[in-house]
Amino acid sequence: MGDKKERRDSETSEGHLLTGPPFYLPEFEKSYRYIIDEYQVRPTDIAIFMPCAIRKPYSRSPSHQLIRSIIAQVLDPSRYHVVIFGTCGIVPAELEEMYPYAHYTYMLGKCRDKKILEDFLRIETERVAGYLDKTRDVYKYRIGYCIGLFREALIRGSEQAGVPFDLILPTRDMIDKVIEEGDCIFEEGSLSMDEYLGEFCDGLIRFRNSLPQ
Repeated sequence: MGDKKERRDSETSEGHLLTGPPFYLPEFEKSYRYIIDEYQVRPTDIAIFMPCAIRKPYSRSPSHQLIRSIIAQVLDPSRYHVVIFGTCGIVPAELEEMYPYAHYTYMLGKCRDKKILEDFLRIETERVAGYLDKTRDVYKYRIGYCIGLFREALIRGSEQAGVPFDLILPTRDMIDKVIEEGDCIFEEGSLSMDEYLGEFCDGLIRFRNSLPQ
């Protein structure tokens, strides 16, 4: 299957499942522009950026439920705002059921087409940078929980916007440990792995304890 077929393999009317790389689709560019140009993000102390998921809406994903449960145990709900990013672009979590965010299916981890992967990194870097620029005065702190190309896009987007992250987990040491052990479907494993979740929880606790009261 070539990238041209993958790019056009989509249904464009609302209510149909969109397939193929969503970052190419006009529906996602339109919704991204709405978020950047019109949507008012509520000021919050901490933004927590986490990747999108196969199951929609994202909050029903088993991995998201694990991650969110840790966040809720450590931080007061009034202090943080979850932001979803990845193949969907970037979207405040409260908009997860808005079209097209709950109406597509795609797994970047299964893609082996170098051009598509390069395009994802370029497009997502720009979208992350755009959101960080829009919200530079909305949040006091920014935390990312991600691996792989998602992590690379988050880091590049931060550098492009000139808006730094205060904490990105898992740490490079933990990722290297998982790779070295090498018993995963994907090279860097899954964010729902105990090793990653444990480090995420510990990192959040230390971060919370470092904040001014």
